Amino acid sequence: MAERGDPTGRTATYCVIGAGSSGLAAVKNLRQYGFDVECLERAEDVGGNWNFGGPTSRVYASTHVISSKPFTQYPDFPMPDRWPDYPHHSQLHAYFRRYAEHFDLLRHIRFGHEVVDLRPVDGAAAWQVTVRTADGVEETRHYAGVVIANGHNWQPKWPRYDGEFAGELLHSMHYKGPDVLRGKRVLVVGGGNTGCDVAVEAAQHADRALHSTRRGYWYVPKFTFGRASDQVNDLLIGLRVPRRLRQWLFRATLRATVGDLTRFGLPEPDHDILETHPIVNSLLVYHLGHGDITPKPDVRRFDGYRVTFADGSEDEVDMVLCCTGYLATVDFLADPQRLNWDGDRFHLYQHVFTPRHDNLFVAGLIQPDSGQFTIAHWQTVAIAEFLRARERAPHAVREFLETARRKLDHRYTAGVDYADTTRHYYEIAHHDYVRGLERTINRLRRAACTR
Repeated sequence: MAERGDPTGRTATYCVIGAGSSGLAAVKNLRQYGFDVECLERAEDVGGNWNFGGPTSRVYASTHVISSKPFTQYPDFPMPDRWPDYPHHSQLHAYFRRYAEHFDLLRHIRFGHEVVDLRPVDGAAAWQVTVRTADGVEETRHYAGVVIANGHNWQPKWPRYDGEFAGELLHSMHYKGPDVLRGKRVLVVGGGNTGCDVAVEAAQHADRALHSTRRGYWYVPKFTFGRASDQVNDLLIGLRVPRRLRQWLFRATLRATVGDLTRFGLPEPDHDILETHPIVNSLLVYHLGHGDITPKPDVRRFDGYRVTFADGSEDEVDMVLCCTGYLATVDFLADPQRLNWDGDRFHLYQHVFTPRHDNLFVAGLIQPDSGQFTIAHWQTVAIAEFLRARERAPHAVREFLETARRKLDHRYTAGVDYADTTRHYYEIAHHDYVRGLERTINRLRRAACTR
């Protein structure tokens, strides 16, 4: 491995790590606010998770978004009207390319540059970033500040079971398409959106499909009352329909259209609808009703190809596909406590700001109940407003960071008590959260304009 190069002076330039949905928004908004920006991207193209086949992508061949188009697109760059309500990942990748070209972002992105180390220098007045290029050479550069936007689908979360499995054990990060399922008895572990999607593909392509979940869930169809389901929910929120009434309406709708899911062998949900990250899937219940998927409880142990479940039942499978999510990490940050890491999660004000630094930010570290890109846009607008206020009204920034310190663990969940699990650490209710960002943007804007 090549030795690190000498640091190059870039003290007036801000670094954005990652050219996915959040990184592109950060480059665009910081540039529009007049800041010099350099984006470092490990892959050879934009898109991050949506760059199918790239080193940073976790999508599979059939992946479509689970939030509909109006809640997925950037607010200042709408998707084409002719596109479907739930675009395919290939359309999303093309969308990011057009976004980057339209706002002239490509010339600010250094592709094939993997960040391997990030640490403060000069008393945290600047940040030292070490990158490894595609040819293995390491370079060290200095920046005025850093926006971490590399996503959080990196470190797979593996379940732990007794015994040993003799077959093929995969995590969903390795799953790219149904070819690996054909001719096999497949057990899909995990009840989230990916787990449900893969279980459906196993029903269509595997010799046998089993689906193991630890708890009961509410499965929301992609369309309700002739519209995308998230649009119906957003309409009710806009009409100020109380959450409990919205829950009753959705429960009644699901009971009337789908019925009691326990008759398919699924457990009764142990929570009310809208109280966990939404599972949006119209096909899982279809295949359950046709006997194509066998629902199973949590796994108890493995013994060769035999699996024993929590209810005492046993079966034999050739492949176990763990769709059990990811753990949010920033491996390249030399000291993760810079982002208030407690060994389990990051504690950031509005999931963006750390009171420890006025030049280190995170974009995209959220699990919204709606689309991601709109929210990433407003997160990065807030960062740009912060940096402008930092130049023009430093006293206001100090006051803001003191607010961030006091309200570090405030969760924007609109009163919903989400489960305290890794899946919900960064869960937000989009209306509540965006209103919080709006207050931050207005506060910082006023400070910068009344210096």
